[in-house]
Amino acid sequence: MAGPMEPKGLDAAGKPLLVRVGRSSGGDSRGSASSSSITVVVGSTAVAVAGSFEFGLSIGYSSPSQLGIMRDLHLSLAEYSVFGSILTIGAMLGAIVSGSIADRAGRRGAMAISDVICTLGYLLIAFSQNYWWLDIGRVLIGCGIGLLSYVVPVYISEITPKNLRGGFATVNQFMICCGGSLAFVLGTFVTWRNLAIVGVIPCLLQMVGLLVIPESPRWLARFRHPGAFVPALQKLRGQGADISEEASEIKVFTEKLQHLPKSKMIDLFQKDYIHAVTVGVGLMALQQLGGVNGILFYASEVFVSAGFSSGNTGTVAMAAVQVPMIGLGVLLMDKAGRRPLLMISAAGTCLGCLLVGLSFLSKEEHWERNLNVFALAGLLVFIGSFSLGMGGIPWVIMSEIFPINMKGSAGSLVTLVNWLGSWIISYAFNFLMIWSSYGTFFIFATICGLTVVFVERLVPETKGRTLEEIQASMNSSLTPFHK
Repeated sequence: MAGPMEPKGLDAAGKPLLVRVGRSSGGDSRGSASSSSITVVVGSTAVAVAGSFEFGLSIGYSSPSQLGIMRDLHLSLAEYSVFGSILTIGAMLGAIVSGSIADRAGRRGAMAISDVICTLGYLLIAFSQNYWWLDIGRVLIGCGIGLLSYVVPVYISEITPKNLRGGFATVNQFMICCGGSLAFVLGTFVTWRNLAIVGVIPCLLQMVGLLVIPESPRWLARFRHPGAFVPALQKLRGQGADISEEASEIKVFTEKLQHLPKSKMIDLFQKDYIHAVTVGVGLMALQQLGGVNGILFYASEVFVSAGFSSGNTGTVAMAAVQVPMIGLGVLLMDKAGRRPLLMISAAGTCLGCLLVGLSFLSKEEHWERNLNVFALAGLLVFIGSFSLGMGGIPWVIMSEIFPINMKGSAGSLVTLVNWLGSWIISYAFNFLMIWSSYGTFFIFATICGLTVVFVERLVPETKGRTLEEIQASMNSSLTPFHK
């Protein structure tokens, strides 16, 4: 392996990391390559977020399919509830191995493995003749999306330029939302078996796309021949771009990592990594414990409980708010920064929960003035605020803060925490509402308020910084380096 004192811009074999491409006018070659660079990055991101779309489609599948599956396969409500919730169990299993698979097979390889697993799961559901086929298929889909939920944001963060990374990474959350919305809409027109066949399509499209997009240069630098990442990086930045500075930074940082021991899960709790682990795990736990999945899964029932005759108007309004707010978050990510958006988002979800809690309190205490309109306003504020930042930014930050030697173990841990939190809230929500409807939302409001404090005190701003700069600043064993 090459030593750290090699001349800047040389690979392990002593060959140039980049043959500079000049322009006849003597201008900056990076400007001339920007168009081709952004095209490859956009195309690679589009292939990756086909997995995010699959993620959303899988989560949304169970709601419109319930009546058809229960009727055709003669399932009880309890049996169907197992089918719906077992996806989360599969996702936790997928999360446990996600980091290891992404490190061993590469980012593209991990996405391909997920596609195969999800395809098999959907085919089992589409052709199921009994309860067991149905549940095995659902568990397999859960394993696949548990893997996708980690590898997609990591791949996007590792291929995009630092000034675009946040916006591109947030497209992950946008496509999850779109996939869920499509499942709900299509489910009203097609049978549950045909909807399962639709679930195979994003997997097939992604598998084809994976054949042409480049592998993550940072993964290649860490797990392959030290010079193998240069062609991938050049393809992503454009054939005329000067990548010498970025390539040298990746190479030097990777060499620092080579001197560190191979990571294990227990190593995450050493002093060197505890800040990054606290940020990653904390954001994922707070994202889920703020109540989002309970609210999304049972929104219709919440509206009815608050005094509305039907939950349909409210759920449609929530869907109408969600997509444009995610889009706004994508646009603001690399302008406003991660921390401001997170704090505004968490404060907004806190306000939304307080409004819903007041609505339930007014109903339970028989106040003279009925505040059920607060339930509608509160849930719209909550879902809009969550979509702006808390929905996508924790995944962006998770993909940025861990050095690549720890990313597998750390990614598995934080993804597992996210899915475990999702299961806890979705399982406990109805029991909490029976205990105290307004108390439930006041608890969620408190957690959302604590999120603002957590972000202000512990979460670093990663806007406009390279992954190497971010990771070196959070890891005491990797001293910051200057070019």
